[in-house]
Amino acid sequence: MEKPLLNVTMPRLHCLLLTLVVLVLAGCATPSGEPSSDPYQARDTATTIDLTARESNVWDRMRKGFAIPNIDTELSQEWTNYYASHPEALLLMARRASKYLYYIVNELNVRGLPTEIALLPFVESAYDPNALSRSSASGLWQFIPSTGRYFNLQQDWWQDQRRDPIASTTAALDYLDYLYEFQGDWHLALASYNMGEGAIKRAIEKNERANLPTDYLSLDLREETRNYVPKLQAFKNLIEDPERYGLTLPPVNNTPYFTRLNKEKDIDIDVLAELAEMPVEDIQALNPGHKQAVILGSENTTLLLPSNKVAVFTKNLNEYDGELSSWRRHTRENGESYEDIAAQYDIPVSVLQEANKNSQGKLPDNVVLIPGESAREKIAKSSTDADDTTITTHIIQPGDTLYKLAKHYNTSIGQLRKLNQLQGNRLVTGKRIRVPTKT
Repeated sequence: MEKPLLNVTMPRLHCLLLTLVVLVLAGCATPSGEPSSDPYQARDTATTIDLTARESNVWDRMRKGFAIPNIDTELSQEWTNYYASHPEALLLMARRASKYLYYIVNELNVRGLPTEIALLPFVESAYDPNALSRSSASGLWQFIPSTGRYFNLQQDWWQDQRRDPIASTTAALDYLDYLYEFQGDWHLALASYNMGEGAIKRAIEKNERANLPTDYLSLDLREETRNYVPKLQAFKNLIEDPERYGLTLPPVNNTPYFTRLNKEKDIDIDVLAELAEMPVEDIQALNPGHKQAVILGSENTTLLLPSNKVAVFTKNLNEYDGELSSWRRHTRENGESYEDIAAQYDIPVSVLQEANKNSQGKLPDNVVLIPGESAREKIAKSSTDADDTTITTHIIQPGDTLYKLAKHYNTSIGQLRKLNQLQGNRLVTGKRIRVPTKT
């Protein structure tokens, strides 16, 4: 028999294992005992994780998948302290994230990607699927229109898939996977996601010509990109060890929050909410990619419902004997005006125009929505309510939210968004917001 490559008695094996544990707990300390000056080091806390245990919540599952090297710099610590000093804002973001985290973490696990990526929407959009930036970037992952089109995200009168949680997540992970293959480094891949791979490539080439290091921290980057990875690191620090910063994360079960349903028939948002026994605002929050009052049915139409609402929706749908949609579609012909279409369907022009306005007041170029009788009644009621309403202004105070304002002024979140052309929920303290009040 050949001599084993490793011949260790059990006592010696125990000794070696003990030594290994001591070395691990020593962290990144140098032989002298002084902290390492390497900015890409592990943090000075040791977390014991059982890799064989089934996680009961998504936060633990996420922590197990952390794989991007830490950046321990003054900037990352500044952002960590900043977010830790705003626990209310962090809690709000985490609650928003709770709807999507299971799905995103699961997709990352399936692809074998680091789970830190699930924290990127904290940086990009504060986990608000309706977030819209000054550069017209939209959704959880903040795709600009051109990049969204490149990744086949539908953007038209009916849908904006940049705001669709599933479609946008697929596109974002495809993009980040490509960027990592392109750059060979996660910090550079993340910087490329923010600034563009071409710009990062040029920054690397500039350092190469000057015989300078080409890692993320050594590149000459614009301020936003220089802060980008440290912000992600800050959220990682807080999620990895919330107790250290006096934080309590909301529980997020390690089970799917939503279920996908295919719908081949048109259905009104109002009817969908009624059958699911949910507020319309909650349906819209989970399906923000659908922009109109009716969701067009097709082989590719996907609806998201909370998993605990699927059974009641299915039951109510099977028992429902009304119309799923009170709208129909009309394709405009060349030279056809709204007056022509209104006359054809015997409805007032004002009703037709009101039914087809989006939040920016624009009208569609090709397909026009024709409201049925029940839809016309809703539009008429809305117009009557508007006649009995005056518009006043409210100065945003700390702690104000759309929900609180809607409740205080006896209106809806949707009405506040429409009146102020708001895409998301973010309010700026000191700014004025228009609110309706009954005369």
